[in-house]
Amino acid sequence: MCAILDCGAQYGKVIDRRVRELRVQSHILPLETPSEKLKEYGAIIISGGPQSVYGPDAPKYNKDLFEIGKPILGICYGMQLMNHVHGGAVEKLDQREDGQFVVTVNQSCALFEGIGKETEVLLTHGDSVSKVAEGFEVAATAKDSGIVAGISNASQSMYGLQFHPEVDLSVQGTAMLRNFLFKVAKFSGNFSIENRRVDAIREIQEQVGSHKVLVLVSGGVDSSVCAALLQAALPTDQIYALHVNQGFMRQNESEDVAKALRAVGINLTVVDASQTFYSATTMNEGKESDRLDSTLQPEVKRKIIGDTFMKVSEAEVGKMGLKFEEVVLAQGTLRPDLIESANEMASSNASVIKTHHNDTQLVRSLRTAGRIIEPLRDYHKDEVRELGTELGLPKALVWRQPFPGPGLAIRIICADKPFVGAHDEEVVERISAFATATTQLTLLPCRTVGVQGDARTYSNLVALSSDGEPDFSSMMSLAKVIPKKVHHVNRVVYVFGDKIQTSRLLDITPTRLTPDVIAQLQQADHIVTELLFKHNLVRKLSQVPVILFPVSFGQTGARGICIRTFLTSDFMTGVPALPGRDIALEVLQEMVDQILRTVPGIARVCYDLTPKPPATTEWE
Repeated sequence: MCAILDCGAQYGKVIDRRVRELRVQSHILPLETPSEKLKEYGAIIISGGPQSVYGPDAPKYNKDLFEIGKPILGICYGMQLMNHVHGGAVEKLDQREDGQFVVTVNQSCALFEGIGKETEVLLTHGDSVSKVAEGFEVAATAKDSGIVAGISNASQSMYGLQFHPEVDLSVQGTAMLRNFLFKVAKFSGNFSIENRRVDAIREIQEQVGSHKVLVLVSGGVDSSVCAALLQAALPTDQIYALHVNQGFMRQNESEDVAKALRAVGINLTVVDASQTFYSATTMNEGKESDRLDSTLQPEVKRKIIGDTFMKVSEAEVGKMGLKFEEVVLAQGTLRPDLIESANEMASSNASVIKTHHNDTQLVRSLRTAGRIIEPLRDYHKDEVRELGTELGLPKALVWRQPFPGPGLAIRIICADKPFVGAHDEEVVERISAFATATTQLTLLPCRTVGVQGDARTYSNLVALSSDGEPDFSSMMSLAKVIPKKVHHVNRVVYVFGDKIQTSRLLDITPTRLTPDVIAQLQQADHIVTELLFKHNLVRKLSQVPVILFPVSFGQTGARGICIRTFLTSDFMTGVPALPGRDIALEVLQEMVDQILRTVPGIARVCYDLTPKPPATTEWE
């Protein structure tokens, strides 16, 4: 078995998954796990994390961790901890690195056997190793900056990687993990994962017993598979399936959801609670929040929606003649949801990236009371699709594009005034250095959520615009570089149409979650979705959020739309689709033209160029 020690990495569960895929049994444990427990394992992997090893809030660790004689691989924070404990230096340098970089490796190092001299990896860190500990040697360096990207002490079987080998963006990362597990730790790779369907059904039966179960069905893949699992595990009269239209569904979404699920035998109750949600509030930091339709902050929006979901569910249970305190709630919560919400079930040290509607404080209270069952909590999106297929769900349902539980509410960027940051002048000056004769860079007056250095950022949005046809390949390269060089920027978009003639825009149209604003996004989203189906792109593109944001681009009362394509297998990291390769330029232009022609009040359409990290999939 391999122990994975949790330092708060957003990708901690992905390490676990990659190890299991290589047929080695693994368990995620606290960083401070005692030595006696660790001696039961054949090797140890120390995860990344958002803290600094020298900081007062650094996670506590077992002081004997490096003395128990087990092969150890430290990833990101884990490497820094290894170096720090052995007398090396770790400090915050002027340059941080977030995104894909090329590293040069020492091919004689066991981790890099069979790997070329250079390879592309994901780096996400603010601190760096400035002095390598005695007994260790540099095993890899970042090609451009020379920053230490890997260390090794072969005699002690200790290795460290500043980058994340577990994610898709590290091209040969799985090969490095394979080398550690089999060449260094000498695992045999004979672990066979028990049938997950049988495991999930057994868990449902044991936890639910004879209680009634309410499953909240959004119509997305996760909640649909959850409902199908319940159907396989329990008698029909124990299951109550509820779909709540919270007012932020896609165009005709509720009708389509009901039709699809009833077709596979799920008896679904549909409730239109849109007005309840629009006027809802919640307690936030000890105070009552504004109404949802007046709220501007993304985290508060998510909390209101999550808590209102629970309250609406309670009311509906009452209408069904059931006692809410006697009902078990079933959710399709996935591991990435828990990780990004910094839930201790997934990670005891993780930083909040965003609160998921199915992991609010109220939900956590119900979970503690044993009244929520989440049979998919150890799954990632692609694993859920596999399970859904095994359960016999139709492909059209299993391969639906992911849609967030809060719906379009988190795809509408709300603001009542332009965002003006303390560092805006510096940002404008620094991004201007990337401008060319044909390409303009413009700081936009709104912010989006990102993840940089394993922590949440809420930072500037930068737009590229150009004369003539855009060179998307070059622009995507630029979108990788800018957040690395300008740390107050976490997202870069391309703006279709004429080149913007200024380096900064300051005009917005006040935007809140009102029916007219929601209708704008519903129309634009419907156009993009229909064209994805028309051109057979639904399975090729992992996810395509469409975002409405308040920048007016000089047109009074108008707003912007952004198309955010996303390619990924783990949904923790990913890249945009490259126009001309992953999505035809003609299809993208068709989306832009139809939106501008048929959706009232849209000034410009944009295309998100940013990988994850530093940008999240969603803008909020």
